Amino acid sequence: MNADVMIIGGGIQGCSTAYHLALQGVSVIVIEKDYIARHASGVNAGGVRLLGRDMAEIPMSKASMEMWQTLDETLKFETGFRRRTLVNVAADGADIAMLQSRQTVMQKAGYFHEHLLDQSQLREVLPHVHSSCVGGVTSELDGYALPYQATMAFRQAAMQYGARFVEGEELSSLRHVGPVWIGRTQTTTYEAGTVINCAGAWGDKVAMRIGDYVPLSFAAPMLMITARLPHFAKPVVGAVSRQLSFKQFENGTVLIGGGAKGFADRDQNTTRLDYSKLASAAKTAIEFFPIMASASINRMWAGIEGYMPDNLPVIGPAVNAQNAFHAFGFSAHGFQLGPIVGKVLADLVLNGKTDFDLKAFRIGRYERKVL
Repeated sequence: MNADVMIIGGGIQGCSTAYHLALQGVSVIVIEKDYIARHASGVNAGGVRLLGRDMAEIPMSKASMEMWQTLDETLKFETGFRRRTLVNVAADGADIAMLQSRQTVMQKAGYFHEHLLDQSQLREVLPHVHSSCVGGVTSELDGYALPYQATMAFRQAAMQYGARFVEGEELSSLRHVGPVWIGRTQTTTYEAGTVINCAGAWGDKVAMRIGDYVPLSFAAPMLMITARLPHFAKPVVGAVSRQLSFKQFENGTVLIGGGAKGFADRDQNTTRLDYSKLASAAKTAIEFFPIMASASINRMWAGIEGYMPDNLPVIGPAVNAQNAFHAFGFSAHGFQLGPIVGKVLADLVLNGKTDFDLKAFRIGRYERKVL
């Protein structure tokens, strides 16, 4: 089976890339070893977050946030996006000092999208926050989407322009023979002029087949969702220096995250929950919002995610091969970047360049320098 571009991995990065390429008339095939949105892209917390980004990510994140505002109309499929703002709560004076320091750096760099809140302003937007909390920071364009639905929206939109998706076939080999990349699964051989590695927590394995080496680790970030509660928090909520992340949906249920990690078995495609860490995450939610003490947990789960040592993703061309590109290792904050990453990769494939500085995301940033 032949195509102009072969994408390995059917998460939001792979599906977004397929859409942006197919939109330009490029023949695309996406190969997914399980099913589309099976892992991190389909089971994450759905945060669409510009707030608190690493400085290197902000230009791309801002561009992606603009895309999210009208993404349903652009794709003609629903992503579940809701603009709700995001508030990171400051628990004490040290948190406020940290926010003030960051704001100084941000404004010097020309970024003004993060707004500090004093204690009274915090209580205006979050009236049920604990009285000891002293302030916070907010970003007004932020919100959330439904991860599986958003990833499938990109898939469906890509298919409208001719992209093909193959599920349940794991790549067993990948070779560059002359101008052609040849990928084989147990049942089929695929050929393409360009290959793109969007394999998530398995990105380092695909990268090795391309010829690039990267110190990717993997883990299982956990989530839990409550039964319905009276509405008490319209914004998405985080904390400045504690593991806290939750959002209350329109039906009253509350999704609690915060980055607590379970146990991941990448080879077996399985995860196990760490109930002690989930209990700690629930306790933290109650400490910040005492109203949560009455909540009952309906369901808990985890997905397998890839992490880089610096928590910055790999985005850009391969170092040791031609016509090969990478986008993986998003370290539990890649969902919001999905729309723009797809466009960036399409630009690289079609034009050999992008409007964004990708130096901080290059795959070779950990290679030893020869003196």
